[in-house]
Amino acid sequence: MFRLKTLSTTALLLTTALGTPALAQETAAAMPGEGTEIILAQPTWDTGWFQTEIFRQLAIELGYDVPEPITLENAAFYQSVGMGDVTLWVDAWFPIHNTYMPAFEGSAEIIPDLVDGAALEGYLVDKATAEAMDIDSIDDFKRDDVKAAFDRDGDGKADMVSCPPGRGCELTIEHQMEAYGLNDHINLIKAGYPAAMADAVAAYSTGKPILAYTWTPNWTVNDLVPGEDVVWIEVPEIALPEHMADLVDASTREGVVGCVNDPCKLGFPANSIGAVANSAFLADNPPVRSLLEAFEIPIADIYAQNAEFNAGNDDIAGQASAWIEANRADIDTWLDAARAAS
Repeated sequence: MFRLKTLSTTALLLTTALGTPALAQETAAAMPGEGTEIILAQPTWDTGWFQTEIFRQLAIELGYDVPEPITLENAAFYQSVGMGDVTLWVDAWFPIHNTYMPAFEGSAEIIPDLVDGAALEGYLVDKATAEAMDIDSIDDFKRDDVKAAFDRDGDGKADMVSCPPGRGCELTIEHQMEAYGLNDHINLIKAGYPAAMADAVAAYSTGKPILAYTWTPNWTVNDLVPGEDVVWIEVPEIALPEHMADLVDASTREGVVGCVNDPCKLGFPANSIGAVANSAFLADNPPVRSLLEAFEIPIADIYAQNAEFNAGNDDIAGQASAWIEANRADIDTWLDAARAAS
C-alpha cells in the first residue's frame, strides 16, 4: 500500500510539473479576459439594451468579469468613458452624438457599425390620415384643418410624440420647430416616450390620427409598420443644429420604405450605431477591440426583440442567449479571433 501511494504521489508531482503549465496556457488562451473587469454602460432608452446584453454575454465567454450594466444618460456616459470611470457601451449613435465628442476625444474611441443597417429618424403620420388630408410634410401642420385633426388636448395645436428630454434628437427637433415656424402649431410631448407611443398606438387602433417622432431600431416600427400603418413625412428643407450642419446631404435618403417620396427628405441624417470604448482599456485588452470590430447585429433582429420586450417579455438575458445560440457559427468565429488577438 505504501509503495502504491508513493507512485501516485510521484505521478501527481510529474503532472503538476509538466501538465499544469500546458493546461494553464490553454485556459488562458480560451479565457483571455480572466481577472479583468469591464464596467459596461447602457443608455436610458431600452431599445438598445438587447445589443448591450449580447456583448456582455460574449465578453463573459472570453473570461471577462462583466457586472450588470450601469444605465446612464448620454452626457454622463461620454464624460465617464473619457475619464475611464466606465469602460464602454455599444449604443453610440453618430452623427447625432457628435455634440458629445469633446467630452471623450483623445481618451476614448469610436468603433462603428455594430448594427447592420442605417438607424433612421423622422416624423411619422398614420397612413390613412396622411392620404385623406394630403399630408406629406411636417410643414402641413400649419394648416388649420390638419392641426384640428391632430389636436387631442384642445389647445389648438397638433400633438406630436417627441424625443425624450436630454437626448440628441431633442436638440434637432427643437431646432427644426424653430426653423420651420412650427412652435405655434405643434405641441411636443416629451415626457415618458414609451407610454406616449403606447398611447399613440392605442389611438391609431381606434382610427384616430397620430403624429410621432421615432427612430430605428425601435418597437414602434414593428407595431406601426411604415408603408402599411404609417408613413414617413418629409421636411420642407433640411435644417440641422450647427454641430451637424455638414450633414445636410445625409438627411435625404433613397429607398426609405414607407416614405411619401423617394428620395425621402427625412430631415435627420442616418446614423451608424457603434461602440465608444476607453482607449487605455482597449490598448490593454486587444480581445475586446477584436470582438467589437467583428460584432454585428441585423437591425431587423433588434426590431423583433424590441417588439417582444414591449409586449411584456422583459427577459433580455434570455433573448440575448437565444440570439447567440441561433448565430453560434458566426459568433464562434468572432470569439476565436478575439482569443487570437490576445
